[in-house]
Amino acid sequence: MKLNRGVNLGGYFSQCEHSIPHYESFIGEEDIKKIADIGFDHVRLPIDYEVFEQENGEPFEKGYELVKRVVEWCRKAGLDVVLDLHKAYGYDFNDAGNAEKNNLFTDERLKQRFVDLWKRIATNFKDYDNVAFELLNEVVEKENALLWNDLIERAMSAIRSLTKETPVIYGGIQWNSVKTLKLLEPPKYENVIYTFHFYEPLLFTHQKAHWVAAMDPNETISYPESMQYYCEKSKKLGYQGEVVTQAKSKTMGPEFIREMVEEAVSAAKNARVPLYCGEFGVIDQAPVQDTLNWFKDVDQVFREYNIGCAVWSYKEMDFGLIGSHYDPIRKDLLALWSHA
Repeated sequence: MKLNRGVNLGGYFSQCEHSIPHYESFIGEEDIKKIADIGFDHVRLPIDYEVFEQENGEPFEKGYELVKRVVEWCRKAGLDVVLDLHKAYGYDFNDAGNAEKNNLFTDERLKQRFVDLWKRIATNFKDYDNVAFELLNEVVEKENALLWNDLIERAMSAIRSLTKETPVIYGGIQWNSVKTLKLLEPPKYENVIYTFHFYEPLLFTHQKAHWVAAMDPNETISYPESMQYYCEKSKKLGYQGEVVTQAKSKTMGPEFIREMVEEAVSAAKNARVPLYCGEFGVIDQAPVQDTLNWFKDVDQVFREYNIGCAVWSYKEMDFGLIGSHYDPIRKDLLALWSHA
């Protein structure tokens, strides 16, 4: 399976209006062909549970049909597909810290529902040789570290009872932080891939983001700048700025990115599994040339460590690669990935 350089299809089956008209119109086969023509070798396909099941847990067969159609489009275009369960019933990373909404890890009924969903997904997609499974997009809370390991084991056991060949991807807690892969139990099964997400420094990649509470909606952040610049400004982000304020790197750029990534590389090496970055990107509010600078630095480090990755995201979602914001740098951006 080729998971070298890919792109996310955010907003298609996830973080969207869950309706057939939306599913039918947001992405078409022409988009898949375009992605292949650019030079990407795979897509990561975020999927909320609503696509696969009804609120009562019964399967939604039309959803399986629509996802299979995308998988077929991708196979025809020579693309592999990561089926990413972006939101599960009882767990949504957008509700991080809300124990009332996010009760997957404390409710036995919901744990079993999670496992049962993966059984159905595996049953439907196990015969596609261009598909990998990603168990859950982002587990956030520190208190769920051990519980996440337990749920991984249950889901893996169920999936491996149906298919031993399909790669299965999962990451650590705290939004798939590079620092939490070391908390995962060593895999008991073959064909496991560790994943992390990379949006550091968050102050730059998510500047003016309305969903980051401490982010100043009016402040423009440059890249690169001095570590002192980033350390001082990242303090306002509290916990989310700690990876910068506690970094040992003297410069912001490849040195800092390398420091971050090395923790994930070490964890994957110890577990004897490949490493994959399922998301990385820059919001369309950032200065466009600085955005190119950041992507070049990340690409350099990922290549140094032979890390496959999928950029966030193809269309819209405040990060849309084909949006007009990226027009001045799109040719240079795509050149980074077209020679993957």
